[in-house]
Amino acid sequence: MTRGIVSLGLAGSLGPDAVTQIAPAVESAGFDTLWINDTPDGDALAALAAAARVTDRLRLATGVVPVDRRPADAIAAEVASLDLPLDRLTLGIGSGMAKQGALARVRDAVSVLHDAGVPRVLVGALGPKMRRMGAELAEGVLLNWVPPVEARAQAEALHEIAPATHIAVYVRTAIVPAARERLDAETARYASFPNYAANFERMGVDAADTTIRDVGELADALEAYTAAADEVVLRAIVPEDTVEAYIEFVRRAAPAPG
Repeated sequence: MTRGIVSLGLAGSLGPDAVTQIAPAVESAGFDTLWINDTPDGDALAALAAAARVTDRLRLATGVVPVDRRPADAIAAEVASLDLPLDRLTLGIGSGMAKQGALARVRDAVSVLHDAGVPRVLVGALGPKMRRMGAELAEGVLLNWVPPVEARAQAEALHEIAPATHIAVYVRTAIVPAARERLDAETARYASFPNYAANFERMGVDAADTTIRDVGELADALEAYTAAADEVVLRAIVPEDTVEAYIEFVRRAAPAPG
């Protein structure tokens, strides 16, 4: 079985200046893609444009842009205005917080982005209907907060629907003890959301079971996740949001050559 590629995820709130300093290290370390999440205080597209200017091969992705907050036509316009390299770009999109009409909103967004010339769109999906739509209409699906066994089951089901679909999985990762408090806080926050709480209960796992909590767990967890999905995104959790802390994470978590 082909093993999945390993990528790195950063917080959008870091901003373009910090990403400019971190991105070359991510490329040099051998990560496939730099994923940046989009938040009210962090424009993922602007950060990716900064990364594009200082890298040559590193693929660039958003994980994810909520289309209830940023409509697809506005996303497409910003991609064009920033001159983002489409051959390296993956636009990860999600429905956002508004539950009403989520499937239709994401379906329409995929269509708008494709029509605007964006060749690669992944759909952030929690439930089976959204996952299926991402596999059928977009280029793939981004899974989030799932353990390796569940990632494999969902990936296999989606590959049966669309063999060429790309399944990525976002995994919160802390590799030093000083970062564990922040990881625990983020885990508890997501576990408090009703839709995620229901999903953890449905999978029969604790939210912490979907994270990597120590550098000693990293090798085995990567083995399991890369066997399950096409791409594993290590969402870096560090003690403090400094360039130095993220570069140290990149150094210590770098994928093995080959």
